[in-house]
Amino acid sequence: MSLVEPLPRYAEIRRLLEHKILSGEWPPGHRVPSEHDLVDQFGCSRMTVNKALSALAAAGLVVRRRRFGSFVATPKSQETVLEVHDIKAEITAAGRSYRYMILERERRRVRPEDRERLGLDGAAHTIEALTVLHFADERPFVHENRLIDLAVVPEAASADFALSPPGTWLLEQIPWTEAEHRIRAETAGAEIAHHLGVARGAACLVVERRTFQAGVTVTAVALTYPGERHQLIARFSPAMR
Repeated sequence: MSLVEPLPRYAEIRRLLEHKILSGEWPPGHRVPSEHDLVDQFGCSRMTVNKALSALAAAGLVVRRRRFGSFVATPKSQETVLEVHDIKAEITAAGRSYRYMILERERRRVRPEDRERLGLDGAAHTIEALTVLHFADERPFVHENRLIDLAVVPEAASADFALSPPGTWLLEQIPWTEAEHRIRAETAGAEIAHHLGVARGAACLVVERRTFQAGVTVTAVALTYPGERHQLIARFSPAMR
C-alpha cells in the first residue's frame, strides 16, 4: 500500500504543462492549447484545466489574455541586490543565448564626472571608459556604462574585451573586497531607448555599482535595464540588520 497521496488532477496537469515550459519545448510566446483542447486531451472538467492554468499564471510561467488564450511568459531577469553578478553567466544560466557588443571604448584622463563616479581624489588618473550592450536571445538585455581606473587595474589597458565582456573579465582577474549599489528609476533618453529597443521616455531600472579592493575603487558601472523586463530580488534575515 502506497503512503504517498496522489496529486490532485489539476496539479498533475499543471506539472505536465510546466515541464513543457521549463524544458523549452514551449518557448516564450508559445500559445498554450485552449482550455477546450486541454479538456479533451486530459479527459477532465474545464474547471480543473482552468485551475491548472491559473496556478501557472500565478507562478509567472504563463500570461492569460481574455479572448486570446494563454501564452508562455517571457522570463523576467532577476538580480540579487546584495551580489555582484556576471551578466554573461546570469543569462546563460537561464538557458538563453548570450552575446555582447562593445559600442565604445576610450582611454582618457579622468573628467570631473568620472572622478565623482569613481570616488577619486584630486590626483591625476587615466581611466578606461567602455559602453557595452548585452543581448539575451538576440534581444537587448542591459546597457552598460563602465569606468575602470588604470592606476588600480593597469591590465585593463591591454585587455582584449572583444573576447570577454569587461564585467566578466574583471570578476575573473581582479578580486574585490567590497561593493556598493545604488538603485534608481529613470526614463529612457534617446540613446538608451535606441540601444535597448524601447520607447523614448520608457521606464528603466538603473543599477549603479562600485567595487573596491582594500578600500580603493576598482570600477564603477551603470547598468540600465528595460523596467518591464527586470526585477531585483533580496533575501535577508533579522541577523543582517
